[in-house]
Amino acid sequence: MTITPRAQRKRPTQADVARRAGVSQAIVSYVLNNRSDEVAADTRERVLRAIEELGYVPHGAARSLRTSQTLTIACIIPDITNPFYPALERGIQMVAEARDYDLIVSNTDGDAGKESRALRGLLRGRADGALMVPFHLDREGIETVVGAGVALTLLHQPDPALLALGVDFVHVDTALGARLAVDYLIERGHTRIGMIAGIPGTPPREMRVRGYREALEAHGLPHDDLLIRGADYQEAGGYEAMVELLKLTPRPTAVFAANDLMAFGAMIALRERDLRIPEDVAVIGLDDIPAARLVQPPLTTVTQHTEQLGHDAAGLLFSRLAGEAPAHGRTLDWPVTLIRRESA
Repeated sequence: MTITPRAQRKRPTQADVARRAGVSQAIVSYVLNNRSDEVAADTRERVLRAIEELGYVPHGAARSLRTSQTLTIACIIPDITNPFYPALERGIQMVAEARDYDLIVSNTDGDAGKESRALRGLLRGRADGALMVPFHLDREGIETVVGAGVALTLLHQPDPALLALGVDFVHVDTALGARLAVDYLIERGHTRIGMIAGIPGTPPREMRVRGYREALEAHGLPHDDLLIRGADYQEAGGYEAMVELLKLTPRPTAVFAANDLMAFGAMIALRERDLRIPEDVAVIGLDDIPAARLVQPPLTTVTQHTEQLGHDAAGLLFSRLAGEAPAHGRTLDWPVTLIRRESA
């Protein structure tokens, strides 16, 4: 998918902003050029809100909207309650602190509207750059943010149109992670393998389902869509999906969950039904969150080396902020590793 050039769309003007905010164009100009001493705080806030609502970005936005550094970066994530993301943030924060930068965190719940709002919030000049884990690529919003001089690094499958704009990507091949998990289960003798897959249409589900199916095909095993169950990426979703899988005849002898939290939910459902792990049903997750080694039995899973992932993703962002990056965006391919424990 390509991005429609902004020149082909009607651009909001300073006059539009002034009308929306109920001020003169001179006041809008003062706000855009950070002449705060000449504009009352409530008026400035009204102008900034109008700029955000209209999606107004002037020519030379990097100079006009962002004439000074904030020494702050943002981290935009889908679920702050999932232990994967605090570990990611820790790696980012280590790099930010070493450069005397502050880190602000925004939680989107993986909701498209919240992701777009978080992007628009960057236009208020609160951060020099941002690392984002998007479930939905708001290409127009990203184009606007980059046009305003905000550096972006996305943890997502690379997008050629956004790479051309100078957006950097960190690509974690979780399809490979799923293949590693399912290959391992097949090598252990399992041929009827269920999958707890996550929310339909989201990148984690789509990539990991692809890897699951590729592993089955590689071993000559048939697909059975009844063995793939959706869930909400939380323990409760994993529990409910496992209950549904256990209703099948024959039931699966092993389950791959697209993240560790769902794997924990699946393990609870199995224990409540007096099924042994791994003797009756083997379980594998993906993420290797800290609790994965603490549950009983310890969870076999696929690690993304999360803290180091955050560290290196932040390195990409800061090299762009320092003017050391090429105009075209870069892609960092990130490794995954199977961690064998007792659940499978």
